[in-house]
Amino acid sequence: MDSRAVVDLLYWRDIKKSGAVFGASLFLLLSLTVFSIVSVSAYIALGLLSVTISFRIYKGVLQAIQKSDEGHPFKSYLESNVAVSEDLVQKYCNVALGHINCTLKELRRLFLVEDLVDSLKFAVLMWVFTYIGALFNGLTLLILALISLFSIPVIYERHQTQVDHYLALISKNVKSTTDLIVSKVPGLKRKTE
Repeated sequence: MDSRAVVDLLYWRDIKKSGAVFGASLFLLLSLTVFSIVSVSAYIALGLLSVTISFRIYKGVLQAIQKSDEGHPFKSYLESNVAVSEDLVQKYCNVALGHINCTLKELRRLFLVEDLVDSLKFAVLMWVFTYIGALFNGLTLLILALISLFSIPVIYERHQTQVDHYLALISKNVKSTTDLIVSKVPGLKRKTE
């Protein structure tokens, strides 16, 4: 799936496809809040097997009644290639490795206090995350992220000028507050590079 298809999915260009992906994903996450991942996987597999077995029996009975010889109803799927190519795996592993290495370098920089201001910002962020973690569990955050992922792009697209205006105001206030704190607290001035 290329990036254009993902953007089209998130911006609801094809309502049926976006609705199906959003609904199935939300249903899966909500199911995981009630049942274990093993139970959810087993129920999904049983549901899929019920549909395919019923369809196979239906087609078999239909072929027997009509005395036709159409063969297996899933023959084209059974003969198709479902192997994952080594090139594709290598490509995504290289991309993932790049992100992991970049993250490790940034974490090393933050934890070993290369820049005091950035490390303090990171500490404040982790402190905020302790409160978020106390209020929500991981699945709740995933559900909120999924809903945001499918709603924020559309809201932004429809109200882009107003959103950009308020984001610029917020960014300006945060920058001025950060600059004020950095200028008032001794030892927090950034290194000039």
